[in-house]
Amino acid sequence: MAYSKTIENFLKYVQVDTCSEEDSLTTPSTMKQHDLAKILVEELQAMGAQEISYDREHCYVYATVPASAGCENAPVLGFIAHMDTSPAVSGTNVRPRIIENYDGKDIVLNEAENVIMKVADFPSLSNYVGKDLIVTDGTTLLGTDDKAGIAEIMGLAEYLLRHPQEKHGKIRVGFTCDEEIGRGADYFDVKLFGADFAYTVDGGSWGGMEYENFNAAGAKLHVHGRSVHPGSAKNRMKNAILIAQEFQSMLPVEQNPMYTEMYEGFFHIDSIQGTVEEVRADYIIRDHDRNLFEQKKALFLDTAAFINRKYGEGTVTVEMKDSYYNMRELMEQNMHLIENASAAMREMGTEPRIFPIRGGTDGARLTYKGLPCPNLCVGGENCHGKYEFACIQSMDQITELLKRIAQKYV
Repeated sequence: MAYSKTIENFLKYVQVDTCSEEDSLTTPSTMKQHDLAKILVEELQAMGAQEISYDREHCYVYATVPASAGCENAPVLGFIAHMDTSPAVSGTNVRPRIIENYDGKDIVLNEAENVIMKVADFPSLSNYVGKDLIVTDGTTLLGTDDKAGIAEIMGLAEYLLRHPQEKHGKIRVGFTCDEEIGRGADYFDVKLFGADFAYTVDGGSWGGMEYENFNAAGAKLHVHGRSVHPGSAKNRMKNAILIAQEFQSMLPVEQNPMYTEMYEGFFHIDSIQGTVEEVRADYIIRDHDRNLFEQKKALFLDTAAFINRKYGEGTVTVEMKDSYYNMRELMEQNMHLIENASAAMREMGTEPRIFPIRGGTDGARLTYKGLPCPNLCVGGENCHGKYEFACIQSMDQITELLKRIAQKYV
């Protein structure tokens, strides 16, 4: 079966390991992200893109698809996607597999390891009967987030460069690093990019679109205990493990990602490691409402203060840092971006689904840097895990969607 350039590129990109690393102090956090950046630069050069710029220090790629004849004065539109994949699951030796004409049944991803994507666990699979799916081999993530977005943008760029009769203004494409660890916009050069507004292509299934996201912070909890032989520990030992458990138990049980949806915020303990002597735990704090977000951060710090009063000053320390803010306030001044994307979807026979992002994108931070930037779907589901998949028909539709959006601005 012959596949579009978008799909061919995607199958190639996912096999390049670009996993980012939370604890790294460099940008990019992993040098292997440059491997994909170099491929993209070569492909942009080969297709005839202009104004190609490769930030070799920080791993960003920018390029231009020139305006078609007579459209030079149209607004400059940008499309952005990120090159890294989530560190939650390995992105090494990704082996994509295509399931043609999906029959609606459970999918055996890895028979030897008994990894099965069950319809009972992932009921949205029923939406893809008769479609062609790209899945993992059950040992890695796929990389739909966000190599599908890259492939769709590259597919758009190559199509427009090969079809100069298509009407569109100047289009800027940008590929970032380290989005998955919240640093994708750190060194993004908005001035060099030069777009009037843009879209990140970094969402979920076909038809989805977002222009509001969580306010987000990260918090590192450090618990200092005192290790004493358990045979003589009475009134002397301070068990950092138990104190960390106590801290967690004081946070609102219902404000946990396992129990929340839509606009409901949460505290999420993302990792924990330690001993009786010392424990380190990483948290993320999220809420769409800025006031509730600030209240959550205050509660976290108040809980630490209570623990210190109970067990002694310095028992726990907290490092807290804001990651990004809800872009809705600024996006409401640029709703033409949502209106035009919605109109393009309706032209393609799909009613758009607009939901708040329960997370963040580069677009949230770029919006606050002066580049209004809502988020579009990529055509995949179950990101950040071995059950991730992409739908070929959806990805091709999204490449077409990007073209139709571009045509709205001429």
